[in-house]
Amino acid sequence: MATITNTRDDTRFDCEAGDTVLRAALRAGVGMPYSCNTGSCGNCRFDLVEGTVSHLRDDPPGLSEKDRARNRWLGCQAVPNGDCAVKFRAMEEYVPIVTPERRTAELVSVDKITRDISDFAFHMDGAGDFRPGQYALLTVPGVEGARAYSMSNLPGDTWNFMIKHAPGGAATDWLFNAAPGATLEIDGPFGTAFLREESDRDIVLLAGGSGLSPMVSIALGAVAAGLDKGRRIHLFYGGRETKDLCTPDILGAAKDKVGFTAALSAPEGGADWQGPTGLVHEVARNKMGEALKGCDIYFAGPAVMSSAVQQMAHAAGVPMDRLFFDEFY
Repeated sequence: MATITNTRDDTRFDCEAGDTVLRAALRAGVGMPYSCNTGSCGNCRFDLVEGTVSHLRDDPPGLSEKDRARNRWLGCQAVPNGDCAVKFRAMEEYVPIVTPERRTAELVSVDKITRDISDFAFHMDGAGDFRPGQYALLTVPGVEGARAYSMSNLPGDTWNFMIKHAPGGAATDWLFNAAPGATLEIDGPFGTAFLREESDRDIVLLAGGSGLSPMVSIALGAVAAGLDKGRRIHLFYGGRETKDLCTPDILGAAKDKVGFTAALSAPEGGADWQGPTGLVHEVARNKMGEALKGCDIYFAGPAVMSSAVQQMAHAAGVPMDRLFFDEFY
């Protein structure tokens, strides 16, 4: 076990063998900034003052050559080789509400949702808490590196994940060929784009592809907390063709309490599609109108969608502190 010292405020925390600086900090209740947890966003960069670390990924997108020259590393990828001194600014908003834990989980069921998205249910011993909208890291047997997937249900001893099959992707190939009884490691929860129950504003949820998973969890959490009694909840889901569609049934008993709109960006010729056509954020903007700027907006999907949603929200007059998302790119 290594001891990590943050020279910025002289705090210390332990890091178990094989764990990363970021995840050790979060387990210790230290608010190290982060988002994706997979080396892509760069939000968890830190200065290495003393000691040595090794990166899980040799060439993570979130670290530039300039960073390397300055002896900067990524907290989510850096595994200490011994005691280290680092420097980063801890922030209160990143202190976990629920302490992340590593557990062994067993696959109990797989339910197909669209042509390439299925809902995977994993059972763990003991109740597992998280906040709707958060994600976990799944370590698939025989596959190097953990993958981040968002939960689609409410907390309990079974965590569900709506996962999109990426052809040729080692992790999703394993998952989509796994049978009930298969086991893997789940580490979590992580993420800061979770449901804010204390807000009194209406909720707009925008989902593209497997970004559906955290949006469903937030919708279920909002209904479970009784927020539908004083606030409107809108879920917009965007797919490309009719094979990408899902129905309000994914919300279970909450489907009558959440407004659900599916949109197609490129419906195939001859398709009998009567719903809205266009990118999901455009459909939401057109349907919500001026009311959008008075809402809390949660969203998840491809990087290009995230950028487009932020631009749309800015143009609509939505304050940035009412946008909630994790950067997985």
